[in-house]
Amino acid sequence: MNTLSVSALNEQIKTLLETSFTRVLVEGELSRITFHNSGHIYFTLKDNSSAVSCVMFRGNASRLKFQLEEGMKVILDGAVSVYTPRGSYQVNCFNIEPAGQGALALAYEQLKQKLHDKGYFNSEIKKQLPKFPRRIALITSATGAALQDMLRVANHRYRDIEIDIYDVLVQGESAANSIASAIKVASAKEYDILVVGRGGGSMEDLWAFNEEIVADAVFASKVPVVSAVGHEIDTVISDFVADLRAPTPSAAMQMILPDENELYQYLDGVSNQFTQIIEQKIYNKHQELNHLNQVYKQNSVEKKLSQKLDEIKGLKENILQAVNFKMQSHKRDLEQIFSQLPHAINSVLNTKQSQLNNALKNLESNNPKYKTKRGFAQLSRNKKVIDISELKIDDDFELMDDKIVVNAKVLTKKNL
Repeated sequence: MNTLSVSALNEQIKTLLETSFTRVLVEGELSRITFHNSGHIYFTLKDNSSAVSCVMFRGNASRLKFQLEEGMKVILDGAVSVYTPRGSYQVNCFNIEPAGQGALALAYEQLKQKLHDKGYFNSEIKKQLPKFPRRIALITSATGAALQDMLRVANHRYRDIEIDIYDVLVQGESAANSIASAIKVASAKEYDILVVGRGGGSMEDLWAFNEEIVADAVFASKVPVVSAVGHEIDTVISDFVADLRAPTPSAAMQMILPDENELYQYLDGVSNQFTQIIEQKIYNKHQELNHLNQVYKQNSVEKKLSQKLDEIKGLKENILQAVNFKMQSHKRDLEQIFSQLPHAINSVLNTKQSQLNNALKNLESNNPKYKTKRGFAQLSRNKKVIDISELKIDDDFELMDDKIVVNAKVLTKKNL
């Protein structure tokens, strides 16, 4: 038996393994995934009892439709290769498919969840589409049937509109970049709406509208975007990001463009309604004017002057009636007074005569000339007859009888 060097042994093993396992399909669970700066992907594929190292070089890795994740079950399509300097072998992966589901379906769900978490689908940020657009851009294939369907609907519904067509690839590896670039260019112009779409097809045919670069362009657009891809049963990522999702390209035009015939009918209705409103307003204003005229007449200077003259006339009549009533009343009072006056005068004279007689009698009874009692004199102070008890010490007073008056002064006073 020949003795081999380590290098020779590894070379023989390399030749044996690489010629024996030129194409293998291996199922297992991903582990220890490393995304290198070079674009290569290094990872381990394992099952319950074994593991094998794997590598996917940049060229193959760039074609992956989904993101490799720790613990994901996959099926590798590759070849066994040996790294002779270390005597280790690994699987060089050409393609990877998720176990149990397709790569495109998984990639779709992964991107959908990613964009949802970034807020791309939030209804609060959706832009409002104008009811009467003037300029729209159709971003689609210029040779596709979808464009002709959209133009036919537009011509039938609403011809007073400017439509620009951005011819893009809608299928294949370069389609996503083509669509995203057109969206960015159109978004910078003064369009009212951008319609991005194509006709129906398989999931692979529509895949450009599931690419993240297209979703980013739709989300960043300053102009409202309508996603009109495939048939009604087809749902792509751009449908969730766009401001409006249309089930088909032709339906998109029906949704964003008003119908001219309906618009004319609407305008006729508005015109009739406007006429009725104007006529009603004119009638109301006419009624209001008549009312104001009545109010003016009632509140005019002539009306007020007439009212004041009527008031003065009424006051004059009231005063005349009051004066006549008073004069009649006083006339009756005067007649009664005149009839009672002689009796009242006689009664008053008799009363006064009686009072006079009584005063004369009182005067005579108090006159000192008529006082004949010796030792008695009339006592007065300040020409007023008083009683002796009213005098105080030092008071001046007079004593008089019927012949003489004596002025005196109180020197002392005592009670008996």
